[in-house]
Amino acid sequence: MTSELYPWHYSYWQHLSAYVDQQRIPQALLINGVAGLGKQQLALYFAQYLMCSNKQAQTFCAHCESCQLFIANTHPDFIWVQPEEVGKAIGVDLIRSLIVKLRLKPQYSGFRVVLISPAEKMNNNSANAFLKCLEEPPERTMFILLAEKMQVLPATIISRCQKLFLMPTKLELVDVWLQEQGVTEQQELLLNLAEGAPLLALDYAQSNVLEQRQNCFSEWQKIPLANACPIELAEKWYKLPASQILPWLISWTEDIIKCHFNVESSLLRNPDLEKHLNVLSKSLDLQCVYDFHRLLLNDMQRIQTQLNKQLLFEEILITWAQAAIKK
Repeated sequence: MTSELYPWHYSYWQHLSAYVDQQRIPQALLINGVAGLGKQQLALYFAQYLMCSNKQAQTFCAHCESCQLFIANTHPDFIWVQPEEVGKAIGVDLIRSLIVKLRLKPQYSGFRVVLISPAEKMNNNSANAFLKCLEEPPERTMFILLAEKMQVLPATIISRCQKLFLMPTKLELVDVWLQEQGVTEQQELLLNLAEGAPLLALDYAQSNVLEQRQNCFSEWQKIPLANACPIELAEKWYKLPASQILPWLISWTEDIIKCHFNVESSLLRNPDLEKHLNVLSKSLDLQCVYDFHRLLLNDMQRIQTQLNKQLLFEEILITWAQAAIKK
């Protein structure tokens, strides 16, 4: 297991390393931020630094026994709690197993670190069980919780954690890094689509997401402008990840509203589509666009539940078709 700091982590690392330098290590740390900011990498780096027995200037030595065990993913004082399957909950049995391990003292003289990721995957039972760990913390033990939506966590857990908020990254901080990863074109657009998350922008570049997005937009605009069939498009789209398409639809709709009010191009989320967005803004009923936007926001919550994706897209695209009707 390797850990590293990305260029946009440096300011956060100054904050984290100060905990150790000042010997004010919190009982629990909650790191919150959207996917693609490298929360896990930052947490692993901090965990290895915390447990290193021969710390250097704001970094771990990578050579002591503790570091070697950490790198080999065999350190007995590092416990990683995560769902048994991707997308599943962190069940109460996992937390109960953790509690049993925490009854024993750390095997080494340094800190024991418990990483819980993603923390919001704890259900009510497991969250209540974990709360007991925070109320009666074991000796020399630090909990690190990673979350994309910390508001999902119980307030009783949030209130017992120090918090570190990772913010969207600006292009100037990751420009060179993206080039080093082989991304030499449309960096700003990729980072904008990824909401400032560099790792997600890199993934988009490597998986040709820009081409897929362009295809989806071309199909989407044909529904109100060329009377394309929304049902046929829904049959095609339901095979695609809704968690990716819905944010695109929301951003396109918001930009249409901005174009209606002649907002500056620099404020658009999709400046590369400005020409087409302007055409749509002049062809659609504004109230219907607002209603469509409201539906999309509601659907962003619904996609976390078990539902029929094809019916979801049918409702979305039929509503979108109605936006072309002038009142």
